Amino acid sequence: MKKLLLLTTGLIITTTSIGQIDATLLRKRHVDTTGTMLNMDAVYNRPFLSLGKLPVALGGYAEANWQHLGTDGITEGHQFQMRRLTLFVASSIAKRIKFLSEIEFEDGTKEINIEFAAVDVELHPLLNVRSGIIMNPIGAFNQNHDGPKWEFVDRPVSATQLLPATWSNVGFGLYGKLFKKNWVFAYEAYLTNGFNDRIIDNREGKTFLPAAKKNRDRFEESFNGVPLATVKAAVRHLKIAELGVSYMSGIYNKFEDDGLQLDKKRAVNVLALDGNMVVPELHTSINAEWAWIFVDVPETYTQQYAKTQYGGFIDIIQPCHRGKIFGFENSTINIACRLEYVDWNVGKFRETGGNIADHLWGIMPGISWRPSAQTVLRLNYKYYNKIDMLGNPPARTAGFQCGIATYF
Repeated sequence: MKKLLLLTTGLIITTTSIGQIDATLLRKRHVDTTGTMLNMDAVYNRPFLSLGKLPVALGGYAEANWQHLGTDGITEGHQFQMRRLTLFVASSIAKRIKFLSEIEFEDGTKEINIEFAAVDVELHPLLNVRSGIIMNPIGAFNQNHDGPKWEFVDRPVSATQLLPATWSNVGFGLYGKLFKKNWVFAYEAYLTNGFNDRIIDNREGKTFLPAAKKNRDRFEESFNGVPLATVKAAVRHLKIAELGVSYMSGIYNKFEDDGLQLDKKRAVNVLALDGNMVVPELHTSINAEWAWIFVDVPETYTQQYAKTQYGGFIDIIQPCHRGKIFGFENSTINIACRLEYVDWNVGKFRETGGNIADHLWGIMPGISWRPSAQTVLRLNYKYYNKIDMLGNPPARTAGFQCGIATYF
């Protein structure tokens, strides 16, 4: 399974999700339709409702589900969850100046986050300025994460437990597109606040980038005064696929305090590949993402804190019926499967030369029904096999999940 996942994601051919919003279905709703949509356009590729002469457009999505999971025979029984309620507010301030915000309420109101709130100034198709709270474009899922676009209840493990999903920071940068016949070339480049030392000082007891999201101060100040740089380049052939490569680099430790040198500058670097395509004739969607993480961990830390990590996922989605179902004219039934692999600690023990484990692989088959392009009802079977750092017998998690996600 591990070799299959590495080989498949190594090919990194991916596809646009079946749930991508079709502007022809929105009518009274409005989305950004300037040019061909890429993953970088996901923040505007959403349905918005304009109300009369009000200067703003509104939208959002919600996710709710049921699940029954067990790990090694131990289960918490039936669980009902309201995972997310997300609100969008957008405005065209003036010609070629627009604003969009995304506010998310997770698990009821357990967490409330401003995930995006930025002003875009369009100077030229190849030169646009963005400033505010920005989604760092590392991989594709971080920007294109809306629940109604996906056939699975859970987000990918590599996007939430390896990379910090919905990772956003305050900053500014540039983005642009170039069109050449059937080709679209695009780029993004941002400087923002960034990581902190929680990535190696956390409750997980390992190198864990998502722990940096707990630092709410990053929206008002930098942890160490050094910007986090994130760049991405993408290319799309209109009839074949989109491929993207992204890179994120910054200093995560506080190396100086009031002029006193505390430590050397320690970097975290992330490289990610992503893409999307639909197989002709079969209309099969294949979505994938793979990331490598490199962290300068102090030598005084034990080997449970990894210097190298990697992982990713691949989604395969096959439409098996399109047509009228229960009075819904444009329904689609999809069969889907997700393969996942994450290695939180790539390396060997210094004392024995044996491999450090701490990895997970999973498979998640499912079926979904889309009564419209904006709404998905999905049923998944989840199976995860997780091995600890010492390579002990795996902990196996399995069970069913059922839920609904919809734009509104």
